[in-house]
Amino acid sequence: MTFNTLSLIVLKRIEEPGNIVRLRFGRPDGGALPPFTAGGHLDIHLLDEDLDMWRQYSLCSDPAETGFYEIGVLRDPKSRGGSEAVHRLARQGASFDIEGPRNHFPLEENASLSVLFGGGIGVTPMLAMAQRLHRLGRDFVLHYCTRSRDVTAFRDLIATAPWTDRVIYHHDDLEEDQRLSMDRDLPAPDAKTHLYVCGPQGFMDWVIGEAEAAGHASTNVHREYFSADVDTHGDSFEVEARASGVTVMVGPNDTIAKALAREGVRIEVKCEEGVCGTCVTEVLEGVPDHRDMFLTDSEREEGEMICACCSRARSARLVLDI
Repeated sequence: MTFNTLSLIVLKRIEEPGNIVRLRFGRPDGGALPPFTAGGHLDIHLLDEDLDMWRQYSLCSDPAETGFYEIGVLRDPKSRGGSEAVHRLARQGASFDIEGPRNHFPLEENASLSVLFGGGIGVTPMLAMAQRLHRLGRDFVLHYCTRSRDVTAFRDLIATAPWTDRVIYHHDDLEEDQRLSMDRDLPAPDAKTHLYVCGPQGFMDWVIGEAEAAGHASTNVHREYFSADVDTHGDSFEVEARASGVTVMVGPNDTIAKALAREGVRIEVKCEEGVCGTCVTEVLEGVPDHRDMFLTDSEREEGEMICACCSRARSARLVLDI
């Protein structure tokens, strides 16, 4: 899906604890922005002398606000350069090309109870969800987990929110009884109870595993990965891009997207980790070997889509609709 590109400027830069920066974007003329829904994100183009990449950041501002967008970005030296670039380039008045907003982590607004689990910077989409749920008058609770109170971002924002009493903090360096406990903090399974999880992969895998083991339906446990450890290597296989009339071999250290790009068939790729969904392509024939964190379990079982940036093939040949 193609989105219009917005040229937005940084209206405000707020330094949060924990090496996190909160950025407010808006139009240079102050005009209204396209609306977004809770759980949505922006694709931001990071362009510098030796840098040309797109990265995705969740919106943490109120979906009812049309004058600006806000995101929070953790400066992570272990990342592939995106967060470092944001912290360096996103000064007040700086201009960025931005695509979106779009949403792969939507909120079920009719749930009787919504339980939000945010680990570290993974709290950002939960802040937008909390604001939306409060506006709707829905029952919810936000569990916000961090390493320490001293590195907990957004505390000032949460403290002044009308839903501040719905937030429960959990810090790794404090007493055991205040840390997140699935025995205590996980509600009983119910068809109208929905869980939302975002944060580091280990945190997410733990929460999701505990929730599903407790009987929560996978379809009611919503997740969004910011990044993932993905192994793109494997045996060689053939890919036919049927609409383009191009067939290529994807080698052990190659990816579908890169192999096709060399032959002039472009699949748009942004995250390169199988978390954003930009490169999802329809499969006409063959059996995908899914390596992504984006597709749902049912979508993987259907075998009709593949994330071309990282996934491979179980069959000797794949035919794609591109």
